[in-house]
Amino acid sequence: MNNPVRMPGYGASQTAQTDAGLRAHMLGVFRNMGIGLVITGLVAALVGNTPVLAAAIFGTPLKWVAIFAPLAFVFFFSFRIDKMTTAGARTAFYAFAAVMGVSLGSVFLVFTGGSIAQAFFSAAVMFLAMALWGYTTQRDLTKMGSFLMMGLIGIVVASLINIFIGSSAMAMVISIIGVVVFTGLTAWDVQRIKSEYFYYAGHEVAQKMQVMGALSLYLNFVNLFQMLLSLTGERE
Repeated sequence: MNNPVRMPGYGASQTAQTDAGLRAHMLGVFRNMGIGLVITGLVAALVGNTPVLAAAIFGTPLKWVAIFAPLAFVFFFSFRIDKMTTAGARTAFYAFAAVMGVSLGSVFLVFTGGSIAQAFFSAAVMFLAMALWGYTTQRDLTKMGSFLMMGLIGIVVASLINIFIGSSAMAMVISIIGVVVFTGLTAWDVQRIKSEYFYYAGHEVAQKMQVMGALSLYLNFVNLFQMLLSLTGERE
């Protein structure tokens, strides 16, 4: 039987290629996420600091469209992603980021600029710390993910109910639990995205998975920011 001959350094070369591919994949995920956040921030600032736009949206029944449109967009995106091209998925994600920006424009009407900035930078530090841990840890976070997903479902249901109830105590509880859940989901999602790369590497769908990964991390960051702002924000 012929034994395959391995060239010196073959294993190291393969490992280096895999590591380089993973880094490029994760950079693609965070690049898409970052562009989405920039779009959201610009649109939110435009809406929140333009009285005519703010009044037209949040002073009329259109506010309900602004509130529920992002959620509807996420469901649409999740069900249609398989039929989209990579370019179509990326465009849809950026469109979603713009819609989310319209919804978040209301924070400029409620909270001071200083407290918005403080919540943003606090969310950024927490997000980056957990993303780094999720990327580097050898611990399997799968079980934690199941628990966090149950918490996420509870937060969504409770938040929808509280839109109509308007309980400040319930809002505080939701925000506290939300900070824990979205902080944990950041680490879990980063590890999941990293693992998925090894499964999809070399396939065309890998580019589309960058967009889906960016959407997951984007939602974690935006929700973490909102929860922190709700807890610590100084109102106008």
